[in-house]
Amino acid sequence: MFDARPVGYVIGLLVAVLGAAMLLPMLADLLRGDPHWMVFFECAVITGLSGGLIALACSNSLGRGLNIQQSFLLTTGVWIALPAFGALPFMMGVPGASFTDAMFESMSGMTTTGATVFVGLDDMPAGTLLWRGMLQWLGGLGIVIVALIFLPVMKVGGMQFFRSEGFDTLGKILPRALDISSALIQVYVALTVACTIVYYSLGMTGFDALVHALTTIATGGFSTTDASFAAFRGPLEYASTVFMLLATLPFIRYVQVLNGSVTPLWQDLQVRAYLRWAFYAIVAVVLYRSYTQDVPFFVILRETTFNIVTLFSGTGYGSADVTSWGAFSFVVIIIVGMIGGCTSSTGCSIKVFRYLVLLEGIKAQVRRIQSPSRVIPVRLGGRAVGEDVLNSVIVLFTCFILTFGLTAVALSMTGLQTLTALTAAWTAIFNIGPAFGPEVGPTGAVDAFPALAKWLMIFAMLLGRLELLAVFVLFVPRFWRG
Repeated sequence: MFDARPVGYVIGLLVAVLGAAMLLPMLADLLRGDPHWMVFFECAVITGLSGGLIALACSNSLGRGLNIQQSFLLTTGVWIALPAFGALPFMMGVPGASFTDAMFESMSGMTTTGATVFVGLDDMPAGTLLWRGMLQWLGGLGIVIVALIFLPVMKVGGMQFFRSEGFDTLGKILPRALDISSALIQVYVALTVACTIVYYSLGMTGFDALVHALTTIATGGFSTTDASFAAFRGPLEYASTVFMLLATLPFIRYVQVLNGSVTPLWQDLQVRAYLRWAFYAIVAVVLYRSYTQDVPFFVILRETTFNIVTLFSGTGYGSADVTSWGAFSFVVIIIVGMIGGCTSSTGCSIKVFRYLVLLEGIKAQVRRIQSPSRVIPVRLGGRAVGEDVLNSVIVLFTCFILTFGLTAVALSMTGLQTLTALTAAWTAIFNIGPAFGPEVGPTGAVDAFPALAKWLMIFAMLLGRLELLAVFVLFVPRFWRG
């Protein structure tokens, strides 16, 4: 008989931690003399007690390891339970917010998608804006790290959680998952602190700098203003571009740099491909816009660089109307969003590494057609790519494309126009952020979407964040009999 208690115990602990985290936005409102602090106090009590009771009820499972079914259920369960409790401050504190809207905002935050249903951000309490940023920061990497800290208590090394998250450790550079988690926390916090300092030194207020640093390093894209990054044009756009790129490079490589080995970062094929492809996309759009638009070159360069990187990385900030750049530019934007950043980073989407494997597989297949009698292995960076790796990449790529298409069709059946349905599916499945179309509000909010469309996007965001298969496998009866 399947035992869900070990799963419930870990989820309960994580929910309790989330409740404790709600005290920070409570303090932000309290220090500003905003009575809204009571909302976060009540939500913290409800969340903390609920998580504690769940963990207590399942505590008799301590000492029992997680099997593969429990590990995958834990992964999906965490990404459902935490957004559900994370939605409480929105339900109780944002006027007119329904459960659907609150859950959408929370899931968008935790999955670092960045799509929003809220308007009037400029007038929202500081605690609410900070909570949105915290959700993205926790979802970017923090939740995975916290889970890895608790998993050793369940006598699990934690590597199952890495695998079910689609998390590529790029080699056993550290002996245990707990060591990896500690090192990644240091990198994550260091990047966040550095980003906060740079934003503040370039003119943001301390609060704006903190919130935007949280969402930049998480590649989430929530902002403190309806104008998003259009309110911070100039040097801040270039600074943000640098940190978005840093956040989408493999964090494992930063650990190696801290250990005194810089070479692996520069020799990483996906790092070089990612930076090269981003450069190509920027150059192509800059040249196209320079030819078709009467706009100063350096304005085009700044806007294009920032907006290409923010969508390539899956952050989703906006500082310009990209739909006015022409059809070619828009196609480039859609393509880079479907690529994403590097593995073992906070970036989402399919990721560069898998495209490299897929391209090498295509090249090998073309050579086999040309020379049927030759044995032509698939190689990447001089190393043979196993058949199982190639097959898994092909399956995952196919699942992403099919799910994107099915989601777009389903969204169109809710009444959304074709462009809106396509870009809403694109932004949800690939966890990018903005949607485009006549139903999208002037601030980029999707508050006018039908409730069914919002729930479809909520499910799509979950699928995209967990890279589809970790969720799909739960619906296979044979998986539970294995």
